[in-house]
Amino acid sequence: MIGRLTGIVIEKQAPDLLVDVQGVGYEVLVSLNTFFGIPAAGEAVTLHTHFVVREDAQQLYGFITLSERKLFRHLIKVNGVGPKMALAILSGMSADDFALCVHNNDVPTLVKLPGVGKKTAERLLIEMRDKIGDIDTAAASASLAAREVQPDIASEAESALIALGYKPADAAKIINRVADEHVRDAGELIRLALKSMGS
Repeated sequence: MIGRLTGIVIEKQAPDLLVDVQGVGYEVLVSLNTFFGIPAAGEAVTLHTHFVVREDAQQLYGFITLSERKLFRHLIKVNGVGPKMALAILSGMSADDFALCVHNNDVPTLVKLPGVGKKTAERLLIEMRDKIGDIDTAAASASLAAREVQPDIASEAESALIALGYKPADAAKIINRVADEHVRDAGELIRLALKSMGS
């Protein structure tokens, strides 16, 4: 089992990374949340990993935080949720946000995630309730609120990223990741977004 990698980012194209570890290149699949936290090519990175072996493939999944990897491991144990869907879920929300959804029995938010239907969302809520355990809902709520910066500023920043060539879904995720209640204008938000991607 490969549990952690520390090396140099060689290639970076969501959701794939190529990390050089002392001359060996590891191909790693990551969520968008992790992807936007990865430094630029040529810089060092440490990833917590999970190795999946199947009859037709061997795949390494990487996570910037232990909490994200822990949630991934819980998700893939849920009936009907494989590594691909688990990664999609983690690309659509943070581990804290997912825990808050489970705590609030929030089916509508989960159904918005790619590949997650109503039945799957309901199954996730039921099976993950005991695994999530007690969470600091106040902290999770604050995390969500922090991302809800002035809608006009976030919208303007997203539009600017789209104009630069980013896909609308990616632009939204980038902005959501770096949004903060202290951001004063769209320009600052755009700079934070580009910096987070190593641009």
